Amino acid sequence: MLSKRSFAFIAAFAVQVFYGVTFTFASDVIKGGYIQPFGFILLRVAGAGLLFWLFSFLGPKEKIDRKDYKTFFLGAIFGIAINMLCFFKGFEYTTPIHASVIMVVVPIIVLILSAVFLKEKIIPTKIIGIVLGLSGAVILSMYGKATADSTNIPLGNLLVFINAISYSIYIIIIKKLTYKYHPMTFIKWLFLFGTFLVLPFGVEQLKAVDWSTFSPYIFFEAGFVIVGATFATYLLNPLALRELKASTVTTFLYLQPVIAGIFAVIVGSDSLDMIKIVAAILIFAGVYLVTLNTNKARR
Repeated sequence: MLSKRSFAFIAAFAVQVFYGVTFTFASDVIKGGYIQPFGFILLRVAGAGLLFWLFSFLGPKEKIDRKDYKTFFLGAIFGIAINMLCFFKGFEYTTPIHASVIMVVVPIIVLILSAVFLKEKIIPTKIIGIVLGLSGAVILSMYGKATADSTNIPLGNLLVFINAISYSIYIIIIKKLTYKYHPMTFIKWLFLFGTFLVLPFGVEQLKAVDWSTFSPYIFFEAGFVIVGATFATYLLNPLALRELKASTVTTFLYLQPVIAGIFAVIVGSDSLDMIKIVAAILIFAGVYLVTLNTNKARR
């Protein structure tokens, strides 16, 4: 039987698998013209929110302190509204290379915020692990292909950076909530508040969707983004944070480009070469050092 910590590592890894695969699926739906970005965000948040409320009975019955609803709302602002809206809009203006390089600062921001607000110790081996993972992620990102239709790279980069800071703050917020509640108790409220926050931005785009143009595979891809990349990830992340440090969980983010690349190779949209292999080794070594350090610190 798996220990709680072993399950936490699996949960953190699974989150990055879902996100890594989703890059391809979300791109097909949005760039194929089936749903515009903000409309897709509203569908994603509202759909996942409905699932959280439907399955909330699976979690323990816990009484919520009234003062914590403010924290739920803040979590929805930083982890859903600002996070998703800024990334999708920023991705529209900048290049995938710029966006992916900026996003790898998340573990570094979380490491700093964790030391300040959660009093987590910054240990040398953890720093080495984060630097190794960062190096591999940057190599993979810089080796990617740029798009020629990027209209405002500085604005796009700023929006993606705001997204990175927002997501980092969200991790710190829910880390504190996991000490007090089971994820099923508070995540449903985050998504209820989040739905109302993104509603003004996406309602017109969602109303404009022509569902008759969707093939079964496009329905599957959109469904995966809602169920896998949203419902599952937002549930698994807090479960991982209950047992692991916030800086450890976010270090797994470096695995995203590796998983996305592996999936792209499998579906035939990319190829494997020595640069990508070296980058992947650096990333896995970095993540290993961070998790190894965590185990030693616990003992």
